[in-house]
Amino acid sequence: METIQTKRFSNRLYENVQPIWKKNHNHPFVQGIGDGTLSKELFSYYMKQDYVYLIEYSKLFAIGAQKAKDVSTMQKFSQLLNETLHFEMDVHRTYASKFGIFPEELEKTIPTPINLSYTNYMLNVAHNGTLAELVSCLLPCAWDYWEIGKLLKSQFANQLEGNPYVDWINTYSSNEFGSLAIWLIELMDDLADGKPERELSILEKHFQTTSRFEYLFWDMLYHKKDWPL
Repeated sequence: METIQTKRFSNRLYENVQPIWKKNHNHPFVQGIGDGTLSKELFSYYMKQDYVYLIEYSKLFAIGAQKAKDVSTMQKFSQLLNETLHFEMDVHRTYASKFGIFPEELEKTIPTPINLSYTNYMLNVAHNGTLAELVSCLLPCAWDYWEIGKLLKSQFANQLEGNPYVDWINTYSSNEFGSLAIWLIELMDDLADGKPERELSILEKHFQTTSRFEYLFWDMLYHKKDWPL
């Protein structure tokens, strides 16, 4: 399976996060998407929680544009914010409608405790930390989703016909989606270049923490861990 291998700091991040990502990839929710056995009820639950997650995630692009040190990086973050709010969210709404979820239902979704904790962690780091710290929080979602898309497409290549989630797999395994991960990886390497180990350790801590939140997100969806009341 194709994997990203860039120079410098991203290699270290990739190698050290493998135990966490393998748990993500083998989670029954993810595997259920791959073989098509995941219930539509759970996938619909995912679509709603992912929608409110994306709203908060997109705010990181706005903060990234604010903290960027050059115009080209500002432009890229601005482009990502525009594409997320005006195109990806529309695609998400269209895809959700195929599962009987309409826009007003998406808008009324209340984030679960895990969803709220995950996005609040990223936003807190983004507001109070450096641009490098912001990127270290952004990166796991984009990078690991691409890894998952490619993995499922390869692992279940002979079972995709008739899989109700084949569009999801094709989206996240695509080069178009992968280009976001590649840009963030390259930006992470540029921002980490020359930093002392003390700062690199902080960046890796954020990367590992948000990777763990990715696992908690899948697990929350699979077991429908919502508010107790």
